Amino acid sequence: MGTSPIAQAALTGFALTLDASNTYATSDLVKSPSKVYAADHAAPTPAKMTTAISDMETAYTDAASRTLSPSGFSTVGLGAGDISDLTLAPGIHKWSTNVKFDLDIYFTGTKTDVWIMQIAGTFTAGPGAKVILAGGALAENIFWVVADAVAFDDGSELEGIFLAKTMISFNAGSKLHGAALAQTAVTMISAKINEPVY
Repeated sequence: MGTSPIAQAALTGFALTLDASNTYATSDLVKSPSKVYAADHAAPTPAKMTTAISDMETAYTDAASRTLSPSGFSTVGLGAGDISDLTLAPGIHKWSTNVKFDLDIYFTGTKTDVWIMQIAGTFTAGPGAKVILAGGALAENIFWVVADAVAFDDGSELEGIFLAKTMISFNAGSKLHGAALAQTAVTMISAKINEPVY
């Protein structure tokens, strides 16, 4: 977990203990790896945080500009913004609207297949809604590129790498197997995030 260019003081709602090296902090609420980084920690942390932010912005721009996926499959406007109960094939899926789902959605493919979800508006996972992976599909190969805010409602469970232009919010009991990278803010209320294996 990390924040930049703002300082550790911007991480609120839980206690942080600065390590003796001053390069990271720890918290009982942040589990393995249990390190929390901020721009005001000792070197080399500030430089690493600057690189991480730059890499995230590059990844966002790259994924948002893709027009053809490795599989050659691309759709536009699938589900008219409501993707509840859909099965999504590998490829690029693009919406010029907000996107939401209140019922489970399915990603079916192999462990080498890639999905890029390009969303021009907001993205909302409804209460208890889940992403289900099938056929060997992996969370680390699903990229959600959202130009506005991302909201994980109570008890929702998602898979993938979220790259948000604005903020990401996690409500109580929500879960993510992947990564949440936002260009403005991330808020969490009793949420659980598990990093995928790369």
